[in-house]
Amino acid sequence: MDNKKGIKKTTASLFLFTVFMFGFGYGLVPLYDVFCKITGLNGKTIRVTENINREVIVSDRLIKVQFDANINGDLPWTLKPNQRIMRVQPGKFYEAVYTVKNIKDKDIVGQAIPSVSPQIASLYFKKAECFCFVNQLLKAGETKEMVVRFEVDKDLPEDVEELTLSYTFFRVKKVASIN
Repeated sequence: MDNKKGIKKTTASLFLFTVFMFGFGYGLVPLYDVFCKITGLNGKTIRVTENINREVIVSDRLIKVQFDANINGDLPWTLKPNQRIMRVQPGKFYEAVYTVKNIKDKDIVGQAIPSVSPQIASLYFKKAECFCFVNQLLKAGETKEMVVRFEVDKDLPEDVEELTLSYTFFRVKKVASIN
């Protein structure tokens, strides 16, 4: 009888522990996103919308923005920025264009993951429009120009004179169908 009580108690404890660990793991994702947004870890940037009534920029400060492009090994695409370097004035919106080509003879879906370095700069790099917000479908042999519309915040620390915006495209293995 005591043996059955012990088994039930252990089973209940293990079940509760499993539920707790699942909940803990599930809760870590939004906590990690908040942590990255606060600290700028992993180069996560802020998404903004352009404000029509922006104040007039009086600073003549220019920041050097370098554009980088990478493809994950199993994605048969080419990617390159149309302009490697741009000098931008903090507080103004700019556009950068990337050209991507599917070099395979079949349709493929990819997802771009952005990164900004140095990490502190990611807190001040804001995208209003970006091809990284959605998965990209490229048909066999198709070439696309993709735009990122961005602003470097005028509060960027003075010691940051240049930053790099890097995109890495990954193949999307499973695509959810929209019905």
